[in-house]
Amino acid sequence: MQKNIFVPEHIVHPFSPFFCEDSCVLIVGSLPSVKSRENGFYYGHPQNRFWKMLALVFCEEIPKSTEEKKNFLRRNKIAVYDSIKECTICGSSDSSIRNVVPSDIKSIVENSKVKKILANGKTAAKYFLKYQDENLCSMLKTLPSTSPANASFSLEKLAEIWRAEFEK
Repeated sequence: MQKNIFVPEHIVHPFSPFFCEDSCVLIVGSLPSVKSRENGFYYGHPQNRFWKMLALVFCEEIPKSTEEKKNFLRRNKIAVYDSIKECTICGSSDSSIRNVVPSDIKSIVENSKVKKILANGKTAAKYFLKYQDENLCSMLKTLPSTSPANASFSLEKLAEIWRAEFEK
């Protein structure tokens, strides 16, 4: 039976942060979408341009499987997590988010080489800035979302903007 995407549901983040000791950049989203939760890893919705964009940024093949995605992140020293650890949400609707419990971002930074945090869109940045401490907030840069809902940016434009942050 399919869930009703219009009914609020309490979601606890279904997967751990992905990072390695040598991760240098942390990318934060808001909360995994319904499709990502079903697929069991970050940015699992086939229409989300996250993996295509990163493949363009690093001139690599688009990773398909979860293991390929993890290897891609390891190779490029990227950590991935979300601003929200748990909340009430209708489907994948960012505008419906309520009752937020923030993620523990500090422990990722303390256990890696992360010096830069990139927010994948305004919603991720909003909840990050609302709940994280001043030191972490000073590391944050908000970038355009890779969500298919963000149609004002082409894949090429997204890659150009994101690439500039990885080259700094």
